[in-house]
Amino acid sequence: MKSDQVTACLNECKTHLTTELLPFWLNRCKDDVNGGFITHFDQDGNDTGYDEKSMLAQMRTIYSMSAAHRAGYGGGACARYAEHGVRFVIDKVWDLENGGFFWTTNRRGKVVIDKKIMYGLSFALYALSEYTMATDDPRGQDYAQKTFDLIKKYGTDSMYGGFFEMFERNWDLCGPGPRGGDRKTLDVHMHLMEAFTNLYQCTGRSIHRRTLTEDIEILTGKMLHLKYGTGIPQFTFDWQIAPQIKFDIVWGWDRFAEGGQKPNADDNTSAGHNVELAWLLAHATDVLDSHWEKYSPVVKRALDHGRDNGIDWEHGGVYVEGPHSGGVYDYEKEFWQQAEVMIGMLEGCLRFGPEEYWPAYLNVHRFVFDKMINHRVGEWWPLMTREGKPIWTHMSHSWKVNYHTIRCMVECIKRMERMLE
Repeated sequence: MKSDQVTACLNECKTHLTTELLPFWLNRCKDDVNGGFITHFDQDGNDTGYDEKSMLAQMRTIYSMSAAHRAGYGGGACARYAEHGVRFVIDKVWDLENGGFFWTTNRRGKVVIDKKIMYGLSFALYALSEYTMATDDPRGQDYAQKTFDLIKKYGTDSMYGGFFEMFERNWDLCGPGPRGGDRKTLDVHMHLMEAFTNLYQCTGRSIHRRTLTEDIEILTGKMLHLKYGTGIPQFTFDWQIAPQIKFDIVWGWDRFAEGGQKPNADDNTSAGHNVELAWLLAHATDVLDSHWEKYSPVVKRALDHGRDNGIDWEHGGVYVEGPHSGGVYDYEKEFWQQAEVMIGMLEGCLRFGPEEYWPAYLNVHRFVFDKMINHRVGEWWPLMTREGKPIWTHMSHSWKVNYHTIRCMVECIKRMERMLE
């Protein structure tokens, strides 16, 4: 690794963030008529008119704007956008009767799906605590703590540990199978880890610290493959490994719309998720100011598996997923895996040395900047062929918004600046 290489990548990231990515969102996402954010854009960056505001997309945009402002970008505009989003979710999406945030509304803020979904609630914690740390507005911390208290009251599995994930409006558990009431997932518990990390950093409260450490123990003790250290997607309540099925309210299943069970449902793991979990876990130990020695082998193992099995050394970029033992099932390239592996490989450079991880970072960086970014518009293509040809062409919808892309640039810039120091 040479410093001029790092500098060149750093400058590309800064230029993309400040002249393409943030302007894409600042120029079009603020809904001045109904409040909140418009999040459905086609390949040219035009509003598709789709009449939906998902709580997830609103919270992710609040997070992105808050994180960008906290990192020093936007000249105050990002903070104003974040506050605009916070007003909408408090006024329109919060359930005044039962507490918690509804899953979706229409553009005007009328509730469409009134369920409480832990995946989305994790991002409420993450975004609202980030908002308060970025702006000092106490509303974010207030509603993050209210959400946390509801999660602890209704979501905690006091018998087997971890968290339930799918609830009706009144916090009754949803039914089994596709309704999701009888499953626990790696995805949710990983995003709760990043949420509890942010919340503890925001509040300093011991209950938030304890809950974070408990969730880390669940993730590392029950949800990783014993032999390979890779993430296992789904479990029953009592932590038996379960085939990965499709839920009625889904995330990450856009490409598997047909059938109720994912291909290779009993043996698949995502390099993107494994590397994301690794760098989020490393960050959690920093915020806790403890546990690094305990979890550093877990972090390195996940980084190494993602590097060795996720990176396409011929065409560049990160594959979608493969078996736990190594190899590839799905050779296509999704945007979010690229973003998380970029951050993770830089985290590896800082934690364990650049020799093992810088070539992998450089590989994915080049794939993203040469192929995945739609430079004409400013955002990233959502899904590409192995060679880098767009398959899906929208720039954003309720699942593919700005959280991975903006966070990737902010976090990569931080790490490369530390490397150059």
